[in-house]
Amino acid sequence: MTAHLLLGRRGEDIAARYLENSGYVILGRNWRCELGELDLVCEDGSRLVVCEVKTRSGTGFGTPAESVTDGKATRIRRLATRWRVDHGIPPGEIRFDIVSVVLPPHGEPQIRHLRGAF
Repeated sequence: MTAHLLLGRRGEDIAARYLENSGYVILGRNWRCELGELDLVCEDGSRLVVCEVKTRSGTGFGTPAESVTDGKATRIRRLATRWRVDHGIPPGEIRFDIVSVVLPPHGEPQIRHLRGAF
């Protein structure tokens, strides 16, 4: 596995643990279909939450969350609808979050959870 894939996997593990420790229930991880992939699908109480996880080793090229473009947000919304259909979950409100993880070479991970990011 390449270094950037390992970084991304580590960031997703950290994000999932953070969300679980915050009371979220993880319903799915890395769910895929022909339209793309959802990183994390969770429940926050009774609300369905789709979390896009972005991980970087630093912020020299911007924060991880800044890499979620309007096009990416649109694709995630479509995927969330498809996930609901595939899992037999009736239509309803979905919140879209970004969990930004910075993993500096030295020091602790920095996590920023942007609720309702798009």
